[in-house]
Amino acid sequence: MKCLNDYMENAQTKAFEESGAFFAFSRQQFNEARQEGVKYADFGSGLICPADKVDALIKRIEEIVQEAIKQDVAENGKKNIIWRELANHECQIVGAPAACIEKLEGYPITEDEIRTEWKAYYNHCVENNYF
Repeated sequence: MKCLNDYMENAQTKAFEESGAFFAFSRQQFNEARQEGVKYADFGSGLICPADKVDALIKRIEEIVQEAIKQDVAENGKKNIIWRELANHECQIVGAPAACIEKLEGYPITEDEIRTEWKAYYNHCVENNYF
């Protein structure tokens, strides 16, 4: 099953290209990619963006995330998404769904829905010795 990043990757790459953003993890990489006369902002994690494009890039990334969430829910359904995130965060090992609840903020999934699925997921893990 795809995860949120899978739905975002192509659109996000396109948004970076259109805004002139790039990744640089060293001064040499920055110097190779930058354009003369352009002021840059550091987004962290190596992402560099022309300063005058920051607001537009942030807005576009927010749109991409919302579009990706809609696509994820449409293709996978709430239950499968919840179980995917419970598994990804090994919630059965921790013994609580907190990481899944946090990860799914922004999704049209309630904490109550996650906690309901958590019980079924945990029982499934016990029955299948996923510890």
